[in-house]
Amino acid sequence: MVSVSKGDHVWIDQRTGTEFNVEIGARVVATQAGQIVLIDDNEQELHFPAQTKFRSMHISSIEGVDDMILLGDLKESAILHNLHIRYKEDIIYTYTGSILVAVNPYKSLDIYNIKYMRQYSNKKIGELQPHIFATGDNAYWSMQRYQHDQCIIISGESGSGKTESTKLILQFLAATSGQHSWIEQQILDANPILEAFGNAKTVRNDNSSRFGKYIDIHFDKRGAIEGAKIEQYLLEKSRIVSQARDERNYHVFYCMLAGMSKEEKQALDLTTASDYVYLNQLDGTIYCDSRDDAKEWATIKSACKVLMFSDEELNDILRLLSAVLNLGNLKFQATTTQNMDTCIVANRNVLRLVSKLLKLDENGLCDGFLKRTIFAHGEAVVTPLNQEQACDVRDAFVKGIYGKMFIWIVEKINSAIYKPQDRVAYRKSLGILDIFGFENFQRNSFEQLCINYANENLQQFFVHHIFKLEQEEYDNEHINWKHIAFEDNQRILDLIASKSLNIIALIDEESRFPKGTDRSLCDKLHAHHSKNENFIPRKTDNNINFGVRHFAGNVFYDCQNFLEKNRDTFSQDLMKLLQESQSKFLRNLFLNEFHIGTETRKRAPTLGTQFKKSLDSLMSILSACQPFFVRCIKPNEYKAADNFDRALVCRQLRYSGMMETISIRRKGYPIRHLFRDFVDRYRLLAPGIGPSHVEADCRAAADKICKNVLVNQDYQIGRTKVFLKDAQDVFLEQAREQVMARKILILQNSIRTWIARRQFVTLRQSVLLIQRYCKSYRDARRLQIITNGFTRLQTQFHTRMLTLRYSVLRSRILNLQRFCRGYLARQNYSRKLNAILVLQSEVRRHIAQKHMRRYRLQEKMYREAEQERYEEEKRLIPKLGAKRAKEEAERKYQERLKILQREMSEQERLEQQRRERERAEAKRLSMERKNNVDESDVFNNIFPSSGDERTTPVHRPTTVTTGGMQSTLGNMPQSKDNIERIDKPLPLPYQDEDLKEYTFAKFASTYFQGNATSYFTKKTLKQPLLAIKSERDQLYPQDESIRSLT
Repeated sequence: MVSVSKGDHVWIDQRTGTEFNVEIGARVVATQAGQIVLIDDNEQELHFPAQTKFRSMHISSIEGVDDMILLGDLKESAILHNLHIRYKEDIIYTYTGSILVAVNPYKSLDIYNIKYMRQYSNKKIGELQPHIFATGDNAYWSMQRYQHDQCIIISGESGSGKTESTKLILQFLAATSGQHSWIEQQILDANPILEAFGNAKTVRNDNSSRFGKYIDIHFDKRGAIEGAKIEQYLLEKSRIVSQARDERNYHVFYCMLAGMSKEEKQALDLTTASDYVYLNQLDGTIYCDSRDDAKEWATIKSACKVLMFSDEELNDILRLLSAVLNLGNLKFQATTTQNMDTCIVANRNVLRLVSKLLKLDENGLCDGFLKRTIFAHGEAVVTPLNQEQACDVRDAFVKGIYGKMFIWIVEKINSAIYKPQDRVAYRKSLGILDIFGFENFQRNSFEQLCINYANENLQQFFVHHIFKLEQEEYDNEHINWKHIAFEDNQRILDLIASKSLNIIALIDEESRFPKGTDRSLCDKLHAHHSKNENFIPRKTDNNINFGVRHFAGNVFYDCQNFLEKNRDTFSQDLMKLLQESQSKFLRNLFLNEFHIGTETRKRAPTLGTQFKKSLDSLMSILSACQPFFVRCIKPNEYKAADNFDRALVCRQLRYSGMMETISIRRKGYPIRHLFRDFVDRYRLLAPGIGPSHVEADCRAAADKICKNVLVNQDYQIGRTKVFLKDAQDVFLEQAREQVMARKILILQNSIRTWIARRQFVTLRQSVLLIQRYCKSYRDARRLQIITNGFTRLQTQFHTRMLTLRYSVLRSRILNLQRFCRGYLARQNYSRKLNAILVLQSEVRRHIAQKHMRRYRLQEKMYREAEQERYEEEKRLIPKLGAKRAKEEAERKYQERLKILQREMSEQERLEQQRRERERAEAKRLSMERKNNVDESDVFNNIFPSSGDERTTPVHRPTTVTTGGMQSTLGNMPQSKDNIERIDKPLPLPYQDEDLKEYTFAKFASTYFQGNATSYFTKKTLKQPLLAIKSERDQLYPQDESIRSLT
């Protein structure tokens, strides 16, 4: 005890006499006013008198350590404090040597992504901060290094995070193998399926494993995953029909009902979770805040596809799940028949639905629930069942169906991921054990006894491997060693299953007695084991319970339904009925049961015996492997983040033997090598040491290596092995890697030099050969260029000469054309002008005459109207008088004038329409005449394109188009002199003359005729007009760039 000052770290003794209250760490924040103020690990402020003495905290405990072996103060309080301060900083992993302690954070941490997987790949324990990936990586590389099977044992109480740790290790192994193959994806996708059908929400854990599984992953010689096999242990079938308060049934039911569409539910006659008794008991919890059931259903269906579940198999599974839920709603009504308690089915519609889903006979299913057939003296006796018995038969039937379906699902997954080993093929395995944690509920039944028995076996395996085998080997090797006392749970195993008349044996014995009851079983247990120190007897004879002092604490078990659960059977009448089911899937589930007779079935191993055998087999597998341990710790009972219950954690640490583990790991030598293996692996670290088969004394060689590398360090040389600590093994490996790296660099340099020299010689020969070919190609290319240059020069010269001749000739022809077209244009203009003047005069005369006739007609009509007015007035005078007769005649006169004006307006309108039609028709005819004219017809007629035909040119009147006006030259008035001088045709070619020869004389004599105008049609000639000898020169002028010049 010491006095303290501000800033010191001390231990406070707050033990109140309870079993798990230990010292708590604290920091001094003030020493004034006669008192000491401290802040403890729970962030609570404490006040003590100034004279109080405290035990000072070791410096290693102030900041915390990654490996608890390094704690200077080896006490429970120091271990608890180290875990607590790391937990507050979200550092949930801590080493105890090679053992990993994982505290469940109950929240998501960003330390499991691909970045961390790469970071921890191929790293030894201690190189980086503790992590679950480091344990998985060391197990993987130990398998590769020592060529020995490995296993990772994940243990802890329910809710401590074992299942999540298993998934993380699987993900890491799939990533670190580096193959990213389909089999790896299948192994990862097996987890969602198994969790859906085998995990459930409990009071302590929202995703509690209600079965145990051992995943054995197989690797080939390259370290790639080639397959896996899953073994399942003891599914908690009683959860299907009943759950405790605030707990749920298996996840698959809620996921199915939340994720299926309305149509899919209707096809299976499903509704909502609250409608089913098996999902809604004791105001049961239907929803789980930490799970998204609808999203999980999509994940389950996707995983089933990856694991090769067919659509038909998925549909069969869904039908059975629907049948299970509806069976829970099947009700029985108590009745009395012949003074006997019987019952009937209260809701026949549910029975009808279940029989349809299971494809069973409805009446047969009803009889199976309401009656029981007993064979006595070779005769079958049918007895009715009361309401309670019928419910028990129904529940047993449901548990039997679900249990068989779960086994089939595991086998289906194994058929996809497991590949039988070839006799010659190399295969090493790495197993991961995820088994139910230690359980202690308010009411513990047969399942909890089996679960806790499995945890006792795992604890014994841990004790045997860490303490017993290690200390026995130290003694056999005669090394300096002081024995460490440890808590051995072998006597508990003897009580439960090892010694004669153990608890499981007595349960089996009572299960085989026809008149055995749960009370008689409880009496037998107390009669045989009441004096056993690990057996806790019942307090009163009225109770049917007993207790066991497990390594993790005292647990009391309720014997009710022990025998029924141990027998694990249901009605033989229903078993026979299943043989007649139309569902092939349902029949296959019970195929092995159909061939077992009644008497044989009675002698079949009970559930307890089967579980014991499978557990013994598991222990044998684990014993053949090099184990790695992960201890999962539950920080509180409320699944709350950032809540560290010191008493709860202390209890878990104490019962798991963590104190003894740290002691033996600190003082012991967990790493050991045979001299031969040690020399072969580390001889590089000491000069002058050869391979083990060369060295005469491998012990001396191993000792020399240790003295050369592990100077003044604590290691031991035994009779046949070298014993090292974890840190020394890491140091040796690092030193070996450094030496190997240097030697590898030298070897690489030598090989690279030799390769570079060979590449240089080959490259030099290749360069010389390439140079020779290149020079030859260059000279040939140069000669070709010179030859082509001369050829192009000649071509350019000839082209220039021809172009010059062509240009001169073309200039002359254009001048001639210009003069000719000018003359023709002037003549054409004169004729058109005269014709237009004549036409205008005629049109104006015609219009004037037309207007005159119209005026005369109007005048005549006006006179006739005036005459009628006068006659009308004379006729009306005798009747009306002169004045009124004149007014009446004037009125009628005005009416006739209006009618006359309307008629004249109508005539003018009709006349206007007629003129418009005539103009449109004229315009149409003009366009037709214009479109039909093609001046090139003359040229084509004179120079036919066919080679054998000889034709005489045909001259037709030519329609000339000028600015939209059309006229025929023959109809225009012209003087006699002009006709004789211009329209006289030039001499045409003779009939027998070859028109295929295009000469300028022939073209000119044909083109310049009397009907030629100043307008022309641009058309490419088929052949040049000039005599050109070279075919190439004949085609040259037809190029677009040359034609554009014309």
